[in-house]
Amino acid sequence: MDFNEVDEEEFGFSRNYFLAKELGSSGKKSAHKLSDINVVDEQELRAAAANIEPKHQKDITALIKSYKCLYPKWIFELRCGFGLLMYGFGSKKALLEDFASTALTEYSVVVINGYLQSVNIKQVVIGLAEILWEQLKSKRRNSSGNLPKVQQPFSSLSMDDLLAFLDGSVMECDSFICIVIHNIDGPGLRDSETQQYLAQLASCSNVRVVASIDHVNAALLWDKKMVHAQFNWYWYHVPTFAPYKVEGLFFPMILAHGSSNQSAKTAAIVLQSLTPNAQSVFRILAEYQLSHPDDEGMAIDNLYSVSRERFLVSSQVTLNAHLTEFKDHELVKTRRNSDGQDCLYIPLATEALEKLLTEIG
Repeated sequence: MDFNEVDEEEFGFSRNYFLAKELGSSGKKSAHKLSDINVVDEQELRAAAANIEPKHQKDITALIKSYKCLYPKWIFELRCGFGLLMYGFGSKKALLEDFASTALTEYSVVVINGYLQSVNIKQVVIGLAEILWEQLKSKRRNSSGNLPKVQQPFSSLSMDDLLAFLDGSVMECDSFICIVIHNIDGPGLRDSETQQYLAQLASCSNVRVVASIDHVNAALLWDKKMVHAQFNWYWYHVPTFAPYKVEGLFFPMILAHGSSNQSAKTAAIVLQSLTPNAQSVFRILAEYQLSHPDDEGMAIDNLYSVSRERFLVSSQVTLNAHLTEFKDHELVKTRRNSDGQDCLYIPLATEALEKLLTEIG
């Protein structure tokens, strides 16, 4: 075959391709929309999912029992400096919590719920530093050792200083703080900066990490250095076949219409995980919205004044921290009123908002 025949064949192929595209684009387009799909109510779908009878319970129970036999091995690997990474089909939340509550009783354990939409990694590191500081003070009372020089409070330190404190302070041999991370590949921890901090945290001499992953591309979160030198993962295939009940609460069902009752239930779960002061600030906003249904929202300055009068916040910075948490969980949104002022409102119907206040009250 000569070059002319090849050129003619390629030209014929490309010509037919573009002709097909023109014919396809000239046809009548469908007028159907995604909103036309008749989908079930979200509350009804979740209720139906909750009533599904579990199968193969004996086999699953035997499988979980076999994992529990590995607890001594897992502790030995943690003592050797490894991090444990659990993967496989099914929620591993109950398994990790059982391991922490039964096998890690001699150690301090911090739990991070990575399946939440927003996790404040600095607050986690501050909490770890405070735990380590208390352990070092207890050790000093029992011996003549000196405490390391560190600026207090820890909230005023940078991330680099906090990580240096966690890595540099000397504890007893085989003693460490264990971080249990449910879904280290979750949306709240998936960004590059957070993963870098977690890797640095895992490489600290006084810290060990036990984590679970479920996303098929979770391994792409880390480079070679993070996997082998920092996290130092020891991979375990531990399918549990357990439903993702808790993890799934924070994700909307694609094939369901949202309901006000379900929205209130999800918001209540999120609020119960926040501090009492944060809940009280949210209640002020909710009560204002119920008593002023025609307003476009509550002015931020007004919310700050009321919150400060009730001794819920000490500064605008504290209020902003609460608001950031509300917005990250989509509990509160901002819009501009007719006067050009930013106002806060809760994106729930009146009935759902009343139900939410009842549940958290």
